[in-house]
Amino acid sequence: MEPLVFFAVLAAAAMHAGWNAVVKVGLDPFLSIVLVALSSGAVALCLVPFVPVPGADVWPFLIASGALHVLYNLCLVQAYQAGDLGQIYPIARGAAPMLVALAGVLVLREPQTATEAAGIALLVSGVWLMAVRGGRGAALPQGRGILFALLTSLCIASYTLLDGIGARRADGAAVYAIYLFVIDGVLILALVAAMRGAAGFRAMSRAWAGGFAGGMMSLFAYWVVIWAMTRAPIPQVAALRETSVLFALAISSVMLRERPTAWRIAAGLLIVAGALALRLG
Repeated sequence: MEPLVFFAVLAAAAMHAGWNAVVKVGLDPFLSIVLVALSSGAVALCLVPFVPVPGADVWPFLIASGALHVLYNLCLVQAYQAGDLGQIYPIARGAAPMLVALAGVLVLREPQTATEAAGIALLVSGVWLMAVRGGRGAALPQGRGILFALLTSLCIASYTLLDGIGARRADGAAVYAIYLFVIDGVLILALVAAMRGAAGFRAMSRAWAGGFAGGMMSLFAYWVVIWAMTRAPIPQVAALRETSVLFALAISSVMLRERPTAWRIAAGLLIVAGALALRLG
């Protein structure tokens, strides 16, 4: 992987972990996610006049991905309601790169060197170790929590593949990213209006500052990922993006003063080893 792409995806992973930390603004998980999506969609809407309209062959990818992003948000909220965030998040993120890597080989026919394959395996193993043994004595969530975490992974893998292919067909990653976030914002706006009505918007208005900051980071983090998928194999970008789990660990240790366990440190080392293997491969 080219150095520019490698470090850009790492920066995107840091922003992804950052907006997940910023979004803890006192709202319930559903409204927190909605607020971030609405904020990023509003920013993207302001950028629409500066980019061309996507071609007809790109719109099916944009619409399908937008629908999957909404489904992803709904599954993630359900997973959080059934299990601990610190374990649900790594499970949801950890399964997606495996699915993308499998699709990359079988569907996209993107070649993988032995070093790159080992890097993906190490990184995914670290994320899973973080989920299984990274908690503070809590057992893995059961039943409903696991189900919705895995459904979330399926959504992530699906929209990652769609966005990688769609961005390659679009007139630049910026065009695809901007229109995707606008579509996502419109769909999530309709969803919150139907599910929460005016009360939901009143609740979000009290936390707009944190939501806007999270939305900006969310927009630019995924914009970078979409750009990276036009420059490097999609499975590698998808796996490297999951270093966000490592950045989340750093944030919890430094900002929240949470002492990392030995298992979390071991998981972090696996993630670092996997990232280095992807870079060298």
